[in-house]
Amino acid sequence: MTSEQMDVDRPPASGKEEGKKDSGTTPAPPSKLGPLKGVCELLERAVTHKQDVFVARTLRHVAAARRTEKAASYIRQFIMESLIPENETRSTLLGLLNEACPPQETDDEEIKRPSKLAQPEIEMCSRLLVVVYFVDKKEYETAKGVCIEAIAFLRKNSAARRTLHALGARLYFYYSLIFEKLGQLSDIRGELLGLYRSACVQRDGVGQETLLNLVLRNYLAYSLYEQAEKFRTRVQLSEHQSNQQYSRYLYYLGRIRAIRLEYTDANKLLQQALRKAPQRGALGFRITVAKWTTLVLLLLGEIPERTMLKMPGMREALHPYYLVANAVRVGDMPLFQQVAEEFAATFQRDSTHNLIVRLRHNVIRCKLRRISVSYSRISLADVAQRLGDISVEDTEYIVAKAIRDGSIDAVIDHTNGWVESKQSTEIYTTQEPQSAFHDRISFCLKIHNEAVKAMRYPPDAHKEQRKSVEERRERAREEQEMAKQLADSEGDDW
Repeated sequence: MTSEQMDVDRPPASGKEEGKKDSGTTPAPPSKLGPLKGVCELLERAVTHKQDVFVARTLRHVAAARRTEKAASYIRQFIMESLIPENETRSTLLGLLNEACPPQETDDEEIKRPSKLAQPEIEMCSRLLVVVYFVDKKEYETAKGVCIEAIAFLRKNSAARRTLHALGARLYFYYSLIFEKLGQLSDIRGELLGLYRSACVQRDGVGQETLLNLVLRNYLAYSLYEQAEKFRTRVQLSEHQSNQQYSRYLYYLGRIRAIRLEYTDANKLLQQALRKAPQRGALGFRITVAKWTTLVLLLLGEIPERTMLKMPGMREALHPYYLVANAVRVGDMPLFQQVAEEFAATFQRDSTHNLIVRLRHNVIRCKLRRISVSYSRISLADVAQRLGDISVEDTEYIVAKAIRDGSIDAVIDHTNGWVESKQSTEIYTTQEPQSAFHDRISFCLKIHNEAVKAMRYPPDAHKEQRKSVEERRERAREEQEMAKQLADSEGDDW
């Protein structure tokens, strides 16, 4: 379409627009900072007002910048405009960026002198941007060097400037991620414990909750479940945990409970972690939690819902666990062994092989339950034949243990050598409906209490309202902007 056709198709312009055309004004060119525009102002407001909400908004700008194609150009421009020329970090970071991505002709060399009000926060944000950039490019060695220097800088300045805590917490996350990608996660375990101790001394709530999860992840990566449990019992949770960190904590705690054979508690924790995870983002986290939840439900003698294993975007990753659940449901031992051998590498990579081995007894229980429902009386020899290559004596022990555990309601007649199932009772004559109703009420009350605690009220809300209409409009604009940014970057922290 030509420009003349486009002009014809346009609606008639108003008088104000015609006046602008006549005056010859042109729209302002786009900022060369891109999504990083306004980061310095946010950090200065955070230092001036001593409010972490502005630092949180800064981190959303960082997440938005990494999704752009010109991330290196935006980061380079931000460093040149924000850090003072006397800062040695400025030249170091620019050198790394120029080596990885040579500057273009459009990048400015002549810039105005930046403000010194929030230089420590701006320097930490610049280091974080460079670390994120090299992590996205999978240049972990370069990111490792920048991250180590940033943590050394953080140790010197975090005690005096509390506005660095939120930036430091995000840096700790990438610090652990880099060493995990390099296969050196055990090398920083002592460093993470020292950083957690420093965060407790400085009352850094954001750093505490982040480092707690990183230490637990470090232990679980090497199957050190007892050490993880001991560390967890000796720490005190922060009063105001973020939803992302609390979901991770519930997941790690659920894994520990599952390995310690506490399946009921593990199921509750994993289900809660799955509910607290964002529904539109964090796909990898939801897949991982769904894998553990499926196995824990099977170990509890329950069959997971098909919808949980067939959710969009998760079907392919959960396919091995769907086959395992199907084998347990029908009680087919040969099919279960075939699936376990075929996807052994997948289960080892997911650290769920230990739970898969435990499921063998549940397959036998499910088969016994189906036999008990189908037959009122059946010989032990026929039961052994249906269970597979098992002797009659072993079958008798297995049936006796299933009766003792309550898996089946039957009696063994040792004289005649058969199993006689008892007549099933009406479930509504028992206390199970009352127990289920009580669990649902408790769950609803717990959700209500958590929602009340999560509500935030502005300070001095009971006092006089805002003085002018302009202030109310400005606050409404800020709230709308924050809500839009939250909606756009819901899964950035995952």
